[in-house]
Amino acid sequence: MSDEGAIECRACVPNWGSFKTGRRFVVSVAARSASQRPVTSITARPSPIWHKYDMANVGSKANILKVSTRLKKVLATAGVLESYPSQHHLFEEDQQNQGVYLVVKGKVRLSVQDVRKLDRVFPAGSLLGVPATFIGRPYSLAAVAVTDAEVLHVERQAFLDLMTQQPDLCREATDMLSREVSFIHAALAERRRQSSAAD
Repeated sequence: MSDEGAIECRACVPNWGSFKTGRRFVVSVAARSASQRPVTSITARPSPIWHKYDMANVGSKANILKVSTRLKKVLATAGVLESYPSQHHLFEEDQQNQGVYLVVKGKVRLSVQDVRKLDRVFPAGSLLGVPATFIGRPYSLAAVAVTDAEVLHVERQAFLDLMTQQPDLCREATDMLSREVSFIHAALAERRRQSSAAD
C-alpha cells in the first residue's frame, strides 16, 4: 500500500506507531512508557468495559468524546457550522466518510443498528465520526440529532491536515479514537451475539 494520505503519528503520539488512512490501521504499544494510559489496537480483542456504561444516555461526566477548548477552537477554523432539526441524520451506518462533526448546540445520538440498548446521546462539545475519519472507512454508527442542533462539520482531509500540523491535538484525538474504537468493537460483537441468538 502506498503511504500517500497516511498520518505518521510517531511525531504526535510518542511510541505509538503509525496510522494508515486506507484499509490498515496499526497502533504499536510495545514501547509505550508505564506512565501512558493503555491504548487499544483496532485489531485487538475488544474490552468489555464499555458495556458497563449506561449507554442510553452518556452524561457530561462520562462523555468519552468531549474535546478540549483548544481542539474546539482549532476545528472551528477548518469547519462549517450547520444547523439541523431534530431527527435529522448527520450520517448513516455504512455511509461513505465525510469527516467529523463537533456538536456545538443540542444533542446527537450515536446508535448501532438493531441494538437500541447501546444508543448513546452526546451533548455539545462532543466530536463524532473520529474512527471512520482517521482510517478512511465508512461510518460504523449512525448519528441523529435528538434536538434541534448546531454542528461544526470538518471534512476529512481538513481534519487530517490539522492532526499532522498539531501534534498535541493529534494525541488528544487518538486518545478519543482508542476509546471509541473499543466501544464500536464491543457494540458490533453484541449485535452479532443477538443475531446468532435470534437464528
